[in-house]
Amino acid sequence: MEIRVLNENDAETCHELRLQSLLDSPEAYLTTYEIQAARPIEEIREQLRPEDGRFTLGAFYNNKLAGMVTFVREYKPKIFHKGNIYAMYVAPEARGLGIGKQLIKELVRKASRLEGLEQINLTVISDNTAAKALYAGCGFEVFGIERNAMKSGDQYWDEEDMVLRLK
Repeated sequence: MEIRVLNENDAETCHELRLQSLLDSPEAYLTTYEIQAARPIEEIREQLRPEDGRFTLGAFYNNKLAGMVTFVREYKPKIFHKGNIYAMYVAPEARGLGIGKQLIKELVRKASRLEGLEQINLTVISDNTAAKALYAGCGFEVFGIERNAMKSGDQYWDEEDMVLRLK
């Protein structure tokens, strides 16, 4: 398995996996399949361009993108010490192989090198026990719960806020 920073050349493959994630676990993401499917590939290329404080990691298994996760550092002065994890996903056929843990560990390793970064935050659906166990196993701790954080139709989902303190 190889883990590396994705870039604009990975846009098509990344877009396919992102669409799969939205079909597989629509409750876990703020966007929808329909919104993501309509995005122009150029917009996805631009979003994948690594910047200082923003990157997406991809995990390749059997020469195929099998997992990904995005890190975005806050940019406003009073919250510049924080960063966030978004859009974590491992394809069902690659689960149970430790890919998620390796993605998170590499994200933390890479983000930890950013000067002044003190904590990494994420949110996770409260009933996603596998994801919560993964994050807890990587040192993240729950610091809050938002009831009815997301809604689709008549369905609500609670979210747990988790943090990894680097210092």
